[in-house]
Amino acid sequence: MAGFVQIIEFKTSRIKEIEELGRPSRTDGSAPATFRRIVATADRDHPGTYFTIVDFESFESAMENSGRPETSEFAAKMAELCDGPVIFHNLDVMWEDTGNGAGNG
Repeated sequence: MAGFVQIIEFKTSRIKEIEELGRPSRTDGSAPATFRRIVATADRDHPGTYFTIVDFESFESAMENSGRPETSEFAAKMAELCDGPVIFHNLDVMWEDTGNGAGNG
């Protein structure tokens, strides 16, 4: 398997506050990151709807990240800034193509 991706879907009218909240969690702390990449997106067709796409090496590394106290603290603060429930999509990567003609899978 090529990895694990978590998509976090949320709605908010306070996106700037969520962006500010997220910045320290990516730069502070002594533990190394368990993710490979984070992409923050805004839904063009549904203003106020956002998706954060987090790429992990494995499901286990994602669960390690979820178990960290700083992750739980961030999630609780973020939920307070949202206009509804936060929805998590947990996805096993079946294959991927990096665009260089060398698909993986």
